[in-house]
Amino acid sequence: MTEARYPQCRIVPLRILGPDTAERLLNAVAGISGIRRLMINGPSLPATVPYGPARGKPNPNTNRRTITVGDTEVELRVQVGMLTAEVTDASVIAQIRRACDDIFTKFSYQLQEGQFMKTQATLTDYAKYGPDVDETFIGLVDPRRKETPVILQGLH
Repeated sequence: MTEARYPQCRIVPLRILGPDTAERLLNAVAGISGIRRLMINGPSLPATVPYGPARGKPNPNTNRRTITVGDTEVELRVQVGMLTAEVTDASVIAQIRRACDDIFTKFSYQLQEGQFMKTQATLTDYAKYGPDVDETFIGLVDPRRKETPVILQGLH
């Protein structure tokens, strides 16, 4: 679907980030111009207990809260364990590295460069969004999720 290959990088902190550190990191990274797509991965923070004897009861996890990224309120549905970014050119990765160096002072992180997101629509993309899928959603589809991805605009 997409003809051009854009550089991609992955930020892998040594630890899973708390909501405050995740908010600082997302604000620092999302404010960099030249980022096409940004994906957050980590363990799920379900609102209700999904299995076991307490199934269906509220899950009182203090890490599931609303953070502010730019002007957008975002509810954390996962603990931030990794960020993957697709950028317009390789010079943006150096800016991301500088932002991460400012954030990660108490523990280390790795910034990996490579191909981490899909660049062509998969069967899952087709089933979820149809034949005219927006190329910014390619490879970011979780077929089980009812919620739509959070789109941040105007941070550049």
